[in-house]
Amino acid sequence: MTSSPAHDISRRAFGMTVLGTGLASLAWTRTASARQAGPPRVDGARINARMAELRRYGGTPAGGTHRLGYSDEDKQARVVVAGWMREAGLEPVTDVAGNLIGRRAGTDASLKPLLFGSHVDSVPDGGNYDGPVGLLAAIEVAHTLRTRGIALRHPIEVTLWANEEGGLSGSRAVSGQFEASELSRATASGKTVEEGIRFLGGDPRRLAEARRAPGSIAGYLELHIEQGGRLEAERVDIGIVEGIVGIRRWDVTITGFANHAGATPMDRRQDAMLAAARFIDMVNRVVRARPGRQVGTVGRIEARPGAPNVIAGTVTCSLELRDLDEGVTTALFQDISREAVRIGEATGTTFAYADIHRTVPAPSDPQMRALIETSAKALGLSTKVMPSGAGHDAQAMARLGPMGMIFIPSVGGISHSPKEFSHPEDITRGADVLLGAVLAADAAR
Repeated sequence: MTSSPAHDISRRAFGMTVLGTGLASLAWTRTASARQAGPPRVDGARINARMAELRRYGGTPAGGTHRLGYSDEDKQARVVVAGWMREAGLEPVTDVAGNLIGRRAGTDASLKPLLFGSHVDSVPDGGNYDGPVGLLAAIEVAHTLRTRGIALRHPIEVTLWANEEGGLSGSRAVSGQFEASELSRATASGKTVEEGIRFLGGDPRRLAEARRAPGSIAGYLELHIEQGGRLEAERVDIGIVEGIVGIRRWDVTITGFANHAGATPMDRRQDAMLAAARFIDMVNRVVRARPGRQVGTVGRIEARPGAPNVIAGTVTCSLELRDLDEGVTTALFQDISREAVRIGEATGTTFAYADIHRTVPAPSDPQMRALIETSAKALGLSTKVMPSGAGHDAQAMARLGPMGMIFIPSVGGISHSPKEFSHPEDITRGADVLLGAVLAADAAR
């Protein structure tokens, strides 16, 4: 997909923010009196300059970011982030799971902490905004509170979660969902999870110490790019996340019979590849036939023996289903399984399923949604309540306390790509909403 002229102009504008931070700061200074008349605001120029600074660690020639969880670039970025946390008056500590957490005490030692943050790791050859927007906005909120002399009742913790793109490893360790068997799993960095945790300064032998009990936090807030195109298309400023979808994944093995491609008549074949093709089309049809916002994907396929002159005897492929209602994904899988039996009967093949991944849906907290709505409206911003089709660390934190998520528009709905882009002004608006929501959550009883 090619960039639109407006998109390219926006990218150049973002580059000017990097090169002309002084000019950008001057522009923000000129509007300071107007901003002070309403709700407190963040320093948007500082957030966007830091967004560009972070690209020094894993930035790619294509304009994106290759900063894999547990990689050298990930570790280097954390050193810089820890410095920004200190500037914001936070005390950064790496926990045993490899999470970097910046803490500040509140005025009431009896209260539970408020958490807000995101991550800095990316998918291979990914974008610049997924993760860093939420993390740097969280640091900026803490910075703004400090420079304005605003003391919160609750302790605050700005969180940089470890290996988010590799399965929410850091946040799931804190929520108690991480299994010891996952330590040996290989990651995109080439390290196992166990090696990666050690590399970041954690201690995988003591992971139990990272766990927090349900009800141990006052709340969790996360700002994120939408990673879809609805907000931009509908010209809405802020998305209020109603919940994060549950995800189910299976490895599907289709077994036929490998035979000579030239000598085996068409009506005597047990072609696993033909069955796989019908299965993929069927998954699309079954998922689309049910009213709702569920999605289903077959994203990986491998045929064996994999020779052009041999009928495929075995095919393995993935199946992924996502929805806010776990009952929907269960019903979809049952429908798909039934139809696969018919495909097997017609093609002389069999289907077997291995359940490899499951995350439960995580609804956001109604009060958190209301606080985000109020914060956005006070800033004159339009809002839309919407689900998140992608997984986030907020999903794990919802097990510990009230969770809320804020979305800002993604240009073109593009994400996990070097073309991923959100306008600097949208990032600033999102950070302002996060600031207002944090203040409101701190004041709430």
